Amino acid sequence: MSLDDKFALARNIFYDKVGELFENIARQFGYPENVGMPTISERLLNNDAFQGLPKRITYFPPAQRPETWFEMIFGPAPRVETLPRYIYETKDEGFYNFYIENYRNIFFLPDWISEFIQVQLNICLDISLLEITREVIFIGLMFYSQMVILRIAISWLIYINPYTFPWSYLTTAVDWTEDTLQGIVPSIFGVNVTGSIFLGALGVVADSLNHLVFTMPFLPGEGEKTQLVINNEMKEVIVFHYLPTLWYKHAIPDDIREFWFTERPDILEYMKVAYSDLNLTLLPDHVLNNGLNNFF
Repeated sequence: MSLDDKFALARNIFYDKVGELFENIARQFGYPENVGMPTISERLLNNDAFQGLPKRITYFPPAQRPETWFEMIFGPAPRVETLPRYIYETKDEGFYNFYIENYRNIFFLPDWISEFIQVQLNICLDISLLEITREVIFIGLMFYSQMVILRIAISWLIYINPYTFPWSYLTTAVDWTEDTLQGIVPSIFGVNVTGSIFLGALGVVADSLNHLVFTMPFLPGEGEKTQLVINNEMKEVIVFHYLPTLWYKHAIPDDIREFWFTERPDILEYMKVAYSDLNLTLLPDHVLNNGLNNFF
């Protein structure tokens, strides 16, 4: 019996023991009879309307579309292909309405996370910080995926020692993924495929950022599914309109009220008339404080 055969036997025993451990843990939660809590996605999958929605197609790595001479020579920087938000204003619905096209593979932040971002971090109308954060994460994943590709390429070049300078920096940054996955992912025909699997996982995570939709100042749960005619074609959309729930549940952010008071009195007047029965605080804090001081 060769040395490889001896290790293969030990490896198979280890895999079996790990499998038994996970099954024993799962049985504590009712496995295999307990199918788990039904999710919104499971209910939608059984819905004919959901099955009829198109799937938003993006590419990873993103398509190369150079716009300047510099990008033509050195290549364009990777960009997130975000789902556009179409903002509109009406006399009935107000000034902060928008809609997005509905797809099967778009997703949103949970309501509680969106509420935390808007209330605690004061990110409401201006979501540029969230967009920049998403862009930074996307570019970081793109850069790291290129490092993984380079590491895989070096492993096939036997005349390069990856543990010598300067390649040692690359192996230090990448090889921890291989060490983590090697005990989980078996080799295929003697070829280590952990790098390829990790690269695919990076691509899935990075491409998912294209389908993440920020709904501020609304909560994702406030969206209403409907149909609109866009470019002479009937399309499924999700509309966010009227008064955001957080503006009624919590105070309207002071910077928004300040903007209405100083630059957009038409919005302030609309809010006073349309939502007079809700007893909303519409004037900025400095006006309210000065008014109280003058009163006393």
